[in-house]
Amino acid sequence: METATFLTGQFLLAMPGISDPRFAQAVIAVCAHDEKGAVGIGIGARIAGLGLHDVLKQVEIDPGDAPDAPIHFGGPVETRRGFVLHSRDWGGQDTIDVAGKWALSGTLDALRAIASGKGPSRWLVALGYAGWSAGQLDGEMTRHGWLNVTDDDAMLFETDAADRWARGFAAAGIDPRLLGTESGHA
Repeated sequence: METATFLTGQFLLAMPGISDPRFAQAVIAVCAHDEKGAVGIGIGARIAGLGLHDVLKQVEIDPGDAPDAPIHFGGPVETRRGFVLHSRDWGGQDTIDVAGKWALSGTLDALRAIASGKGPSRWLVALGYAGWSAGQLDGEMTRHGWLNVTDDDAMLFETDAADRWARGFAAAGIDPRLLGTESGHA
């Protein structure tokens, strides 16, 4: 089955009434989407009571002057694994460019660089990711589940996590309060 859409560098917004409650009002930054599947990082929710300094201490990195920024719930897969979505002005040993819009790093060198003040100028840290097998996301896109939107990196770096879902719908010209929670039946 050929992948119908290539969503890398876009944002997925969970539609009201999505069947999986883990994704209620979720916002996913899609970092890779091709015929093999898709990977994204959740940016619409923060993990209560967990900050960057807590994470840095757990991996034995001195926080230095890094701000104690909140940690995002990246997704339900591998929730103990950390990821950094960041501006493209820094790159580490595993950094991937995401459609020329932002970058994704998943190793400790990104956290070390942030703690030392030599990392990317803009960043957010998440635990876990959202993943889809080959064709899975494409199928979900044809049913009542996700809306993909294009937005700039202000969605990541300048918008509060609690406001990203509404911002995404506004970018698409949609008022989510007017959407139903069930799809029609013939």
